[in-house]
Amino acid sequence: MTLQTWAGLAIAVSALLLVQCSGPANEDATFNAVVDGGELVVLTLPGETIYERRNGEPDGFEVDLVSAFASDHGLSVRFREMRDIGALIEALENGEGHLAAANLTINEVRSERISFGPAYKNVRERLVCRRGGERARSLEELAGLRLAVVADSSHAETLRRLQQDHPGIEFDERPAGSALPLLEAVDRGRIDCTVADSHIVAFARQRHPELITPLNLSEESTLAWAHSGRVDGLAEALDQWFAEAHAFGLIEEIEEDWFGDFGAFDYVETARFVRRIENRLPRFRRYFRDAAEETPFEWELLAAQAYQESHWDPHAESPTGVRGLMMLTLPTAERVGVTDRLDPRQSVEGGAAYLADLYDRLPETIEGEDRIWFALAAYNVGMGHIYDARLLAERQGRDKDSWEVMEQVLPLLTRPEYYSTVRYGYARGHEPVRYVERIRTYRAMLDANLR
Repeated sequence: MTLQTWAGLAIAVSALLLVQCSGPANEDATFNAVVDGGELVVLTLPGETIYERRNGEPDGFEVDLVSAFASDHGLSVRFREMRDIGALIEALENGEGHLAAANLTINEVRSERISFGPAYKNVRERLVCRRGGERARSLEELAGLRLAVVADSSHAETLRRLQQDHPGIEFDERPAGSALPLLEAVDRGRIDCTVADSHIVAFARQRHPELITPLNLSEESTLAWAHSGRVDGLAEALDQWFAEAHAFGLIEEIEEDWFGDFGAFDYVETARFVRRIENRLPRFRRYFRDAAEETPFEWELLAAQAYQESHWDPHAESPTGVRGLMMLTLPTAERVGVTDRLDPRQSVEGGAAYLADLYDRLPETIEGEDRIWFALAAYNVGMGHIYDARLLAERQGRDKDSWEVMEQVLPLLTRPEYYSTVRYGYARGHEPVRYVERIRTYRAMLDANLR
C-alpha cells in the first residue's frame, strides 16, 4: 500500500497542529525533546495489517498512521518489532518506546498498566470458524471446541469473562502479533475456531473465503495507540493530531485504503477469485508487470481490471465483439497497435496503453487516485460520457473533479431530463460506477492474497 491517498490531507493537518513533541523514551522525556531528537520510537507487532517489511520497507495500517503522525511533526520513525502483546506492553512500561501502535483494544486491564491515546477505530470481537467444520451458534456450544486465541489479547480476556457463566469453555493462548495466523489455522482445520476483530476478519476472508462468523462475542470496542504516560506532552499531541486528522478525513482515508475496498462479502465470488489467483494469474503476471512499467499504474491494478473484464480468460469474447484478457474493441486494438486481441501479452500491453492514454487525456485538475478511477470509468463507458457527467456536476455546483461526485452523477445519464441536455446523450451510467467499484474490490482482494 502507498501513502499517496492521504499525503495531501497530511499537509493540511500539519498546518493546523499547534503542539510539538518528545525525546528519548525514558521517565524524563518530553515530547519537545523527541522532536528535537528527530526520531519517534514505535513498538509494534508483526502482522500484515500492523507492521511488516514489504520490498524492504515498513508496511501496514498502523505503519501508515504512524508515518502520517511522524511526518506532521518532522520526525523519522524507528519501529521496534515485539514478539507478542505481552512483550510489547512490558517494553512500553519499561520506557523502550514512545508509542505502541499494534491494533490494541482499550480495556480496563490494560488501562491499569499503560495509557491510551484517542480511539481511531471501532471493532467487534467475532468468533471465527470454518464453513462445514465445527462451529458454535451459542455460547453454550463453545464447550468442546478446539479454540485458540492470541496470547494476552483482549480476545483471551473476553473468553475468560465468558468462562464465569460458561465453565465448559476451554481455549489455548498462542503468542502471535495478530489473529491472522490463527485465522489461517482455522481455515486449514488445525483448530476449530478463534476470535478476531471484525476488520481483521474482513481482511482475512479475502484470502480464506471459507471462514464464517457465527457469533459476535462483544459489543463495539475501540482501538488506540498506547503510551507509558511518562512522556510529557505526548498525550496532548496525540489528542490534537487525531482530532485534526479526523476532521480532515485523514484517518478515514487510510482506513479506506486498507479495509474499505472489499465491499460486501460474496462467498461464491471470493472463493472463485482466490482459486483463479492460484490457477490462472501466474500465467499472465509477467505481462501485467511488464505493462505497468510503461504506465502510471501498479501491475495489481491492471490485473484487477483484466479480471473484471475477462476473469483472466485470454479467449473471452462478448456478444458485441470485444475480445481478449482486456476485452478490446477492434478499433481500440488497432489504435494501440494490437494485431491479435487473443494474444494475452498484446492484450495486456494494449489495454494498459489505452488506459494510460485515457489517464493522460483527463483534465489536470483531476488528481490522485480520483484520476485513476476516472480513467477506468472512461475505459468502460467512453471519455465523452465522462465529459458529459462532469458538465452535469458543474451545473449542479458540485466538484466535477471528484470521483465520489461522479459516482452519483454518472447514473443521471440514464434519465432523459439529463442526457438530452449533453453532447453524447444516453449512457448506462450505473455500469462505470459498478465497474470501478469491482476493480477496486478485486485490487484489494489481490493485495490481501499476494502478501
